[in-house]
This record gives sequence, C-alpha cells and structure tokens, in this order.
Amino acid sequence: MFDAETYVTHLECSETGKTYSADQLHNLSETGKPLLVRYDLDGVARNYSKNILNSRPPEFWRYRELLPIRRKENIVRLGEIMTPLLPSTYLQNRLQMDQVLIKDEGRLPTGSFKARGLAVAVSMAKELGVTRMAMPTNGNAGAALAAYCSRAGIESYVFCPDDTPEVNVREIAFQGAHTWKASGLINDCGRIVGEGTEQMSWFDTSTLKEPYRIEGKKTMGLELAEQFGWELPDVILYPTGGGTGLIGMWKAFDELERIGWIGSDRPRMIAVQAEGCAPIVKAFEDGAEHAELWQQAHTFAAGIRVPAAVGDFLILRAVRESNGFATAVSDEEIFEMQKTLASHEGMLLCPEGAATAAALAKEIESGRIDRNEHAVLFNCATGLKYPMPSVDASVDIGHIDYQMFEAG
Repeated sequence: MFDAETYVTHLECSETGKTYSADQLHNLSETGKPLLVRYDLDGVARNYSKNILNSRPPEFWRYRELLPIRRKENIVRLGEIMTPLLPSTYLQNRLQMDQVLIKDEGRLPTGSFKARGLAVAVSMAKELGVTRMAMPTNGNAGAALAAYCSRAGIESYVFCPDDTPEVNVREIAFQGAHTWKASGLINDCGRIVGEGTEQMSWFDTSTLKEPYRIEGKKTMGLELAEQFGWELPDVILYPTGGGTGLIGMWKAFDELERIGWIGSDRPRMIAVQAEGCAPIVKAFEDGAEHAELWQQAHTFAAGIRVPAAVGDFLILRAVRESNGFATAVSDEEIFEMQKTLASHEGMLLCPEGAATAAALAKEIESGRIDRNEHAVLFNCATGLKYPMPSVDASVDIGHIDYQMFEAG
C-alpha cells in the first residue's frame, strides 16, 4: 500500500480549522482559504531523531517524514540539493554586523527556489492522478512547473504577464509547457487559470491554491535549522510576493519544535517588498489582518510584484507572531545593491534577493534591525535569469592602445 515514510494525517483549513482528507485532490477550503498539511508529529518524535539525517543524501527529500508523498515512485526529482549559506563579508563590513549570510536558492533545478514547491506539488499531483496542471507566473514558478511536469509526464499550461522577462517565457515554453503571455498582471493570469478549470480540466496550481507547494517551500526552514546546528538565526529577510516560503518556514519551525528538534526561540521574520507593490507592508503598518489589492503594481523585481496574495493573513500572522515587520525598498535601491554585490562579492543575485540586502541596509540605519543580530537573506533565484545592462566597450584589433584598458 503506502511505502514512503510519511506521517500525514489530514489537511486543515488555515482559517476555520476544518479537516479534509489528505488523499484527495483539493484546492482552497470551503471558505476560500489555503489548506495546510498536518502530520502525526508525536509519531515522528517517537520514531525518529535528527541523527537519521546523517545517512541521507544532501537533498530536501531527506526530510521525508515531514513531507506528504506516500509512494516513493511518485517522487519527481531533478537533482535537488541543500543550498549553501554564503557569508557576505561586504555587507558585514559595510553595515558593521556580526554575521550576514545569504542562502543561495539559485543553485536549485531551474535556478530558483520555486523548484522546492513545485517538486512536491507535482509529485503529489502524480500520486493523485492529475494529468494536466496550470498556473499564473511572473517567471520562475512557471519554469519549475514546466520542468517538473515534463519530468513526470504531466501536461502543463502557464500564463505570464506580457511584460515577463523574455528569457523566462522562453524557458517555460522550451521545457514543454503550453505558454501564453497575457495583458495584465499575475492576478489577471490567475483569473484565467481559475475560470478555465472546469472547461480545461486542469488542476489549478496557483500560489497557496493547492496544499503542497507550501510543503516544498517549508524545506527552506527545515534545511536552515539543520545548517544552523538546530538553532536559528536572529532575523530572516525574505522577498515576499505570494509569501509561500515565509509561511512555509514558519510552519517548519513549529513542526521542528513539536518533534523536539529545536527549541522555542524563533527568528524575526521580515517580509520584504518593493515600493511599487507593497500590499503586505501597508497591511502591516495599518494593523490589518488582510491586505488590500495593490493598484497599478510596478517593480522590475517581478517575483514580488503580486498585487494580492491569497495567503496574506498567514504572512501577516507569521510576521507579527515573530515580532518581525514588513518593509519596502525602491527599485533604485534594489538595482544598486544587486550591482554592488555582484561587483564586490561575485554574487549575482536576482532582483528579489537583492531587495532583501537593500532592506537590511535600510533597517540597520532605521534601528529596526540591530547590528549584533545574525541575519539570513534569501536569494530566491540566480541572477542569470534576469536582464542585465548591455556592454558597449569594444576594441579595434588593428589599433590597440593599452592605456584604454586602465581602470578608472
């Protein structure tokens, strides 16, 4: 029957607590809220210790007791790794901080942290008999869906805002997805997916509109705790659009405490957005439980250009429970930090990752983050997937004046 070591018991509405079967297809709960996977954590605690990880490969499937796939043959792999924590000497020196680490998610398959969520979501779709999946995307999630669906033999449909970077659109299509650019933003693309579900017989894989992407994203928290020797940093800065990763990490920390692998100390969770699209920041500052739709959203950091997040209340809950906050930075600050870290540290961050570094600098100055705190920034994708400034310098090989090569 079931042959993978999972302890899933049921799904639970994140708003009402109503339970749902774990072995059936679900999107949102009856109240239109995300469903969360629940586990027999007492059973995990009785039967496993953290030492079991010593004999397992360095991939996020090593945490399989806290993942939902029941049959091993349904796990869809593309070479997932544990991503490194890279010290940023430049930021430490510039900001006079004790420790700044960047978790580089760009090392994952398809070059972004979206591989975590989609690896698990597609594996579960395969297990539950799904043959067609669809989603809206600003780029990286669509690429991950396309790749994992192609690996699993599942048909995929992806809808991108028409200003999505062309490299992302081509990547999605080249990896086998039926790919369209649509006039509008990601929420408009999401409406296409949602309204077409019945006619097209596809499974809506939009952010937090199915239960399993969050389970993949929570492996960032499981992995981070292990890399910190089963302790946690003081503060985590996370680029926040739909917020699945922030919510997932907060869930991971709770589960790890309940199985006895970590204590009760938690990092402060800092949700980082762009000034041109900051619904979570506004809701946090207003003391609201839900975020209003952000009108005329704009930022070149496309991954955090999400005008409305279905899990807004879960993001805000995690931020507040952790004594964290939400903050926004300008596109100018993001680009300058991206360029600075590339030229000073050799780290080519994506714009969304650079936003977390810009936010750290801003909040050190404001005093909301202390210089003595140990900070982890999440770089959610390789910078190679994003447009960069052109290079116009050239050399006439017939008339070389070496003085022109002098830096200055």
